[in-house]
Amino acid sequence: MTLTVADVVRELELLAPLHLADPNDNVGLLVGDPQAPCQQLLLSIDLTATVIEEAIGYGAQLLVSYHPPIYQPISRLRADSSGMDALVWQAIQAGLAIYSPHTALDAAAEGTNDVLARMCEGVDIRPLPATPASSSECKVVVFVPPLQVEAVAETMSSAGAGIIGAYQRCSFRLRGSGTFFGGAGSQPVIGQAGRLEEVEEIRLEMVAPQQRLSEVIAALRQAHPYEEPAYDIYPLQARPQPGIGRRARLPFTTTLRELAERLAAQIPHCTPQVVGTETMPISQIMVIAGAAGNIPFHQNLQAGEALITGELRHHEALTIQRRGAAAVALGHWASERPVLAPLAQRLFARLPNLEIRLSEADCAPLRPCS
Repeated sequence: MTLTVADVVRELELLAPLHLADPNDNVGLLVGDPQAPCQQLLLSIDLTATVIEEAIGYGAQLLVSYHPPIYQPISRLRADSSGMDALVWQAIQAGLAIYSPHTALDAAAEGTNDVLARMCEGVDIRPLPATPASSSECKVVVFVPPLQVEAVAETMSSAGAGIIGAYQRCSFRLRGSGTFFGGAGSQPVIGQAGRLEEVEEIRLEMVAPQQRLSEVIAALRQAHPYEEPAYDIYPLQARPQPGIGRRARLPFTTTLRELAERLAAQIPHCTPQVVGTETMPISQIMVIAGAAGNIPFHQNLQAGEALITGELRHHEALTIQRRGAAAVALGHWASERPVLAPLAQRLFARLPNLEIRLSEADCAPLRPCS
């Protein structure tokens, strides 16, 4: 069977569901035709000119770039540009699709931060709490005569209601009875105006996206047999989900220096910097790959605990120092690159016919001066 870009994307999204990403992140398939064939895949942290050349030389149809090359809106795609748009244009010209998992992979089980925590030999690894997000969904509840409930549910589904993850036409139905008294000028479909009526009805519940709510209600009213259908709209809270970082304990007490050396020995081209006394005993860690400054770690970091991250700003390091805690800054690229090999293995286990290669051209933009 010939794999398509969509086939690979589907598996990538199962490994790192996109709803776990930071709301402001640009994750998923950013460039390419989902229906294009895909037999070779290249994995990298960044999209650079040398990575593009490597992907084209390898014959890859899909490049998984951990960092999204399209983050801010692009107003132009020019081959002669010095910006990222030139590389995106080159990928399009070569028929190379680009997918970015970024913070979805950071938050996912067995993702970026889990890999880094295990490199520290962390145990009892647990996610940091996610920042609560507002929900983009609501629930619509409508009361329908039994004979018309299928028609109403189908029409609401066509307007965008009833979608939960990969499932469509989702609903809940409960049988009961409703009452009404039709006033002067009313024309009830069931019973008569001017007297109290009791009729059998189905309580139909379906979720709906906020942006499609007006279409769903219009569809409901169109399909419902009543002159004045009774319906309720309930706003939904966002579902709890794991945060991007991790917290873990070490099965032994080590020193800050030993912890930094253990990580440096496992990550190529890694020259860690530390905050805190090198002999400080460490038995707890917090792991936030990349730039920890985007996470309010200072609200959770405890004295005697070490933050494992990619990079820290000067005043963030001072905050850690004042709290009596420690940190190991591995370098932004170095803290994220270790996830690529496990990701390749997990993806190959799901798609054994897919050729997967880790980029050799991908490297940290900042390196020690030799």
